[in-house]
Amino acid sequence: MATFVLIPGGGCDPWYWTFLADELTRRGHDAVPVDLPCDDDTAGFEQYASAVVDAAGERSDLVVVAHSLGGFTGPLVCERVPVRLLVLLTAMIPVPGEPAGDWWANTGYPANDGDFNTLFYNDVPEDLAAECERHSRDQSATPMEAPWPLAAWPGVPTRFLLCRDDLFFPPTFMRRVVHDRLGIVPQEMPGGHMVMLSRPAELADRIVAYLD
Repeated sequence: MATFVLIPGGGCDPWYWTFLADELTRRGHDAVPVDLPCDDDTAGFEQYASAVVDAAGERSDLVVVAHSLGGFTGPLVCERVPVRLLVLLTAMIPVPGEPAGDWWANTGYPANDGDFNTLFYNDVPEDLAAECERHSRDQSATPMEAPWPLAAWPGVPTRFLLCRDDLFFPPTFMRRVVHDRLGIVPQEMPGGHMVMLSRPAELADRIVAYLD
């Protein structure tokens, strides 16, 4: 049995992992959705990593799944506790010394004219999208300002799962970023940026398959 530690993206309550966590549990694994101090202006990514480590507790055989902005936190966790696998789920990929606020310009992120709900929830049922909106939280700008602290990517096996219907992080853009920053080819699946809401069973199958 593996323990899947689920790191949310910016301004997200861990509620949005509920359906994926249920699917992972049905497959015989443990799942730990993490509550980050995202609305705390005194907390940066080091404090986010501490929250993840605290949530994992004494569990072992950890698989860290980091979504979106969580890509800046996941590797920090891998430097603190033994991690079997790091899965970046349509996530930002930092480089040493890069503030998260500079990531957009540094990667050549394409300008996007879509509204927030369309970019994030384009393939999510309306009732689930509305419920997720009710669980949204403020995202402090504090983590965006400091340089990312690692000198190199952690020595942990890393997979990147790209969502082909993602309007927020478009596939063509993300394929290039993954190649340039990790030197790997991402795996791909259908779904938008909030794929844990739209396709939780398929997402669970994908990330559990990485254990093999």
